[in-house]
Parts: sequence; structure tokens; C-alpha cells
Amino acid sequence: MAALATGGPVRSEGVPTSFQRKGAAGGGGRLAVLPGTRPSLRRGQLLLSSGIPSLDSVLGGGLAIGTLLLIEEDAYGIYSNLLFKHFLAEGIVCGHNLFIASAKEEPADILKELPSPFLNTVSAMEEATAMKCKQDSQESMKIAWRYQNIPKLEVTQMTSSKCGHYFDLSKPLASELRQNIGWHGFFLPEETTLCHDISSCNMASGYTRLLHSIQKVIYQEGFGGSTPQKKQRNILRIGIQNLGSVLWDDDICCNENPQNIYSLTRFLYALRGLLRTSLSACIITIPSHLIQNKAIMERVTNLSDTIVGLESFMGSERETNPLYKDYHGLIHIRQIPWLNSLICNVSDTKDLAFRLKGKLFIIERLHLPPDLSDTVSRTSKQDLAESTKLLSSGCSAMAIGKKHLDF
Repeated sequence: MAALATGGPVRSEGVPTSFQRKGAAGGGGRLAVLPGTRPSLRRGQLLLSSGIPSLDSVLGGGLAIGTLLLIEEDAYGIYSNLLFKHFLAEGIVCGHNLFIASAKEEPADILKELPSPFLNTVSAMEEATAMKCKQDSQESMKIAWRYQNIPKLEVTQMTSSKCGHYFDLSKPLASELRQNIGWHGFFLPEETTLCHDISSCNMASGYTRLLHSIQKVIYQEGFGGSTPQKKQRNILRIGIQNLGSVLWDDDICCNENPQNIYSLTRFLYALRGLLRTSLSACIITIPSHLIQNKAIMERVTNLSDTIVGLESFMGSERETNPLYKDYHGLIHIRQIPWLNSLICNVSDTKDLAFRLKGKLFIIERLHLPPDLSDTVSRTSKQDLAESTKLLSSGCSAMAIGKKHLDF
């Protein structure tokens, strides 16, 4: 009663207070950090890098183990193939096992075309910084003062990250690194093992073979949660290229009402179940722009965890538009998963663009010139030259009153 009267705390022996840490007395253990992974501070799951640190920053730190990353291919499939190779190359550097599946390229050839890592991160950052400083010096007099202080999302982020590397697109991966990893390949034209009863699988024959191969690797190599691994615990990175195309015995890209309308969604449903119960992560590239039935893409979206869309400027009007002269395309973050959380890790950066600058694949915030209209009367070279001359003359020219700046 004395304690209640004076307002002091009442504490009984053996009753934990609200300030006691979980797991301090043996309740709940920490995440076992595997090579090439790091625990998420928000979602309580292990994350691995996509191979592009700036993309990891947008996705909330990386890809969670047991999830599916869907890449909507660009029109020619050039840049989506780069993201696909970065994901696999990151796995080689981290010592992860790989499973590469394709219907048009042999997995061994894909492995040989992976980019070489910058093992010295400082040299990569110095090159990126020098490149950026050179660009800023060229563009500093062309951009209005109110646009110069806008924060930029670029490759220089996450410099202190232990998870995620930078890759040199001008050099292939060394053969020594490829020989020291375990990998499995699936090339559809060479696969002859069929399902015993294709009609009971309710999937196209190519999807059935692929699903059985992935399931076999997960269970025999010990990546499943129910069976312990024979050696040290490791991660399996699964990469599937051009899924949904005609090469996979699917007709969703040919007809609006395809015969195998549920083949792709049934495959993704089964694959997602395998990922959830194993130490694995998967990346899939799909030609979404060729799928005529929009209902199929809605089902694919619901069965994917993370969705990233690529829009290339190649072959479009934006390729010759001076507003986009510094970029090769746009990147759209369609979906980010809600894992162990009531909210989604959505970045405040919406306008993202990508480009190939030197040896690096860069993702950064899209910055347009001060005048955002395509119909303004600043098209002639003479007007542009006069504006540049005016900017270089400094404040004295503005004081004369002959010219003025139009922001």
C-alpha cells in the first residue's frame, strides 16, 4: 500500500517488466546470418542483394529469402537481361548455388557472359564519383539553381553495405570464380524427362519439366526447410529467363484466349510454395508487353512478391528527345511485398531512370531540364548558344538588362 500511495512501481519477483528484451532469457533466437545475406531491421527476415545496390535501396534493402522477383522485360529484352545477369553474378561472388533455366540460351553460355565484379569497392566508387563530377561540371550551368539541390538516387548509395557488389560490364566473369561454385542448368530443348501424366499436371510440358527440376535440386541438395543440408548452409539463387514466351510451350503471347490460359499461373503458384519453404530466392523475366490477355498479367502480379518493370527508350520517340538524352530508359517499381509487417517499404522516389555509363549500370532519380515542355520555343541552336553565353557571363550580364533568364 505504501508503494501505491507514493506512486512507486510495483514489481513482483519472476514477472518480466515491459523493458525486458525478447530473447534475453532464452525466448526467441536471432536470425542465422548466411554468407551473402543480412537481416532486415524492419521485416525480421534475411535479405540478399539483387546485384545492383541502388535497386536494393529502392526495394527496402534487398530481396527477402523465399520470395520471387518478377522483371517485366523491355521491348528488346536487353536491359532485363542485364538485371538477370547481375542477380546471378552476385550469387557467384557471395558463394551461393545457382539454378539457371532458359529456353533460348544454354545455361553454360549465360554463365560465361556474367559481368566481372569490382572486388575493390573503393575503385568502383572512385570511378563512379569521377564520372559524376565530370557530368556535374558539364551540366551545372545548364540547370536552374532550384534544381541543383534535389537529392539523387544513384550508384554511390550504400557504400558501407556488406551485402551487394558493383560489376564491370566490360569484363566477363573469371573462369576461376565460375569453377568454385555449384550450379545447375535447365535448357528446355535438351530436357527429355516428362511428367508421368501431363494432363494431371494442368501445365504446359515446359513448365512441368522445369518445376520438377527445381524441386529435385531443392530437396536433394538440402535447400528445403524439412531436410538439413549436407554441408554448410547456403542459399540457392534461381534464375528463369523469358518465362511465358512461345519457347516455353505457352501460347499466352500469341492469342488473347490461349489454350493453356492457366499454365503460367499454376506454375508460379507451385514455385512460390517451394520458395517459401526453402533457402532460395528466384528472379524471373517475362515479356509482359506481349501478353495480350490482361487478366493473365493480373494473376501473375498476385502470385509475385516484387515486380520491377523496365521501359527502354530504344526504338521510341524518347530516344531522340533531348529531355531524356542522359538516360536509356525508365524503371518502375510495380510492387513490393509486405512481409512480417503491416506496412510496405515504399520508397519516396517514384521517378527512376537507368543508363549504362562506362562500365556500370546505374539507377538514379530522373532529372529533367527546368523547362519540362516539348513545345517551347527553345529549339534552335542559336537560342541555346545565346542562353549558354548569358549564363557564363555571370550576374553582370543580368544587371545590364539586355537579356533575362526564363525559369
